[in-house]
Amino acid sequence: MEEKLIPQEEKERRVSQLDGWKLTDGKFIVKRYRFGEFLTGVQFVNHIAEYSEDIQHHPFISIDYKMVTLKLTSWNAKGLTELDLSCAAKYDELYDSIK
Repeated sequence: MEEKLIPQEEKERRVSQLDGWKLTDGKFIVKRYRFGEFLTGVQFVNHIAEYSEDIQHHPFISIDYKMVTLKLTSWNAKGLTELDLSCAAKYDELYDSIK
């Protein structure tokens, strides 16, 4: 599936509609999730991994003790696409379901 880039003039507005996500370098969106327990963060990452495999779109994932950072972009499109935004919303849902 070919993904179309989100136009530059729309990026800030579209990302601002996502809770806590930030646009970086004009082509990535990033969010940090905090957890009360280390293993809860790992459980969250496992859910992210399963979902990402299902749709074949994978974020950068960093686990720093009780904080998980996710970073998204669409490599084939060379920037931010609707798929990235929909993944971000899904990741927030997964977080809400286990926090």
